[in-house]
Amino acid sequence: MGKAKRPSARSIVAIVVALLLPLAPIDSSHAVPKRKIVRAKPKPNAKLAPEKCEPANFRIVVDVGHTAESPGADSARNDPEFAFNLRLARLIATKLKSEGFSTTRLLVTEGRARPSLFKRVNAANDWRADLFLSIHHDAVPDKFLEEWEFEGARSHFSDRFSGHSLFVSRQNPRYAASLAFARLLGRELKAQDLTYAQQYTLPLMGRYRHDLLDKEFGVYRYDQLVVLSRTKSAAVLLEAGSIINRDEEMAMNSPERQEVIATAVAGAMKEFCEKH
Repeated sequence: MGKAKRPSARSIVAIVVALLLPLAPIDSSHAVPKRKIVRAKPKPNAKLAPEKCEPANFRIVVDVGHTAESPGADSARNDPEFAFNLRLARLIATKLKSEGFSTTRLLVTEGRARPSLFKRVNAANDWRADLFLSIHHDAVPDKFLEEWEFEGARSHFSDRFSGHSLFVSRQNPRYAASLAFARLLGRELKAQDLTYAQQYTLPLMGRYRHDLLDKEFGVYRYDQLVVLSRTKSAAVLLEAGSIINRDEEMAMNSPERQEVIATAVAGAMKEFCEKH
């Protein structure tokens, strides 16, 4: 092999100069365009959207107050409260079903008074009710009763008080919802020119005295009542009217008054379902 020729000093200088010169700018007209980064838009979280109340799936228990064995108070004409409760509760349940609340359940309980209370609570909780409405009719403490005779039979009456009333318990786990429905029902009843019973705030009621939570719509507080405090759903007790008052007993027996109350319950239930 021949001996390699060394580069001249001039060639070495030329190479060094070329390395030190800045690179020529790239012509952007011939450059490869940058790829646009498209970021995926986050999907809306469906779980955050409020669940819409579907009347057909809204579970309502319409509880018939008292039992055939423990029928509650006697009316001024010696009819048991249980019969009034059953008649009105059936109509309310039928009305609710006709308004789309097809899963409404009429709850009729058997047995003595106190054990039957826990049966009602267990039935509502086991069924996972959304709302529990207990139907009753009112009377008065014995000290207000007067004697009279009806159709040859001795009886008692008190025309001193009248009107419906609504009760809720602060011990209920869904107290706010209970109060909301009670107010809606009280408003519907007031719209039908029905007045609520105001005697429960008076000292003369003794142990039957209750705090008035809503003075416009007649909602009272009754914390210790088993069917209100131990149900897991919203729970309201309606005293539909006084059957110990002779005039109001006749009104409560009329199909017209019963229809008014059932319609009021259905109207309140529809609004409650929409908002809660």
